[in-house]
Amino acid sequence: MPLIALLTDFGTCDEYVGVMKGVVAGIDPDIRVVDICHQIEPQNVVHGAFILQAAVPYFPEGTVFVAVVDPGVGGRRRILAADFGGRRFVVPDNGLIEGALKNPLKADVVSVENRRYFLTPVSRTFHGRDIFAPVAAHLAAGLPLAELGPPVDSADIVAGKMPRYRFSIKDGIQGVVVAADRFGNLMTNIDERAIARLCKGASGRHAIVSLADTTIGAIVDSYDQAVKNAPLAIIGSRGLLEIAVNCGNTRQMLPTGKDRRVRVQLL
Repeated sequence: MPLIALLTDFGTCDEYVGVMKGVVAGIDPDIRVVDICHQIEPQNVVHGAFILQAAVPYFPEGTVFVAVVDPGVGGRRRILAADFGGRRFVVPDNGLIEGALKNPLKADVVSVENRRYFLTPVSRTFHGRDIFAPVAAHLAAGLPLAELGPPVDSADIVAGKMPRYRFSIKDGIQGVVVAADRFGNLMTNIDERAIARLCKGASGRHAIVSLADTTIGAIVDSYDQAVKNAPLAIIGSRGLLEIAVNCGNTRQMLPTGKDRRVRVQLL
């Protein structure tokens, strides 16, 4: 059975997500639609890119991913359809797909321009309904990618939006907070492999995590290794370093503000 996975910043208090699902059903009622997330911070492409990257590996080949975090809706930005790793994507060309395409040079990408597969008329503000949803439905129903528009050189796709960690401080890594989940846990862009690389051969030294000017401490293996309401650093389910508070909300208890710098340093 064909599968579409939706990710948006639309929330659930308006009709937007439901209408997109209705459009899909109107084209092919046999297509299953699964929600990844609709609580991406409004217009936050980086947040959406990290969540999309985390979700993609857990969906079967053949899934069509529709990701709409689109502050340029109605403007000059392109809409892309891509095929990579046996999965297909319909996204704005604004960096949202950057993390999901592990190797963009191996992706087949087209610019979505064939209005035959759009709803009419196309609104200025809701391309999720008028373009993304119907295009995804046609792809899920078997439409070849090439029918949607001309090929795009994957090297020309918007990239560089997702912040990268750096080994830029003595015996350490510098990164940033990129998102927070509903528990208030802060997700960083520093992955487990980077920390393993930092700690390789560092016998007797510990990786100590700091958020801005607040020292969090060493990385723990479980939440209960910190006392209740105490901050902690842990490798989360995404394989990324996260900063949390045991039985508490990190966003409420730690100063995140404008300074969301994260450091991991050997001491």
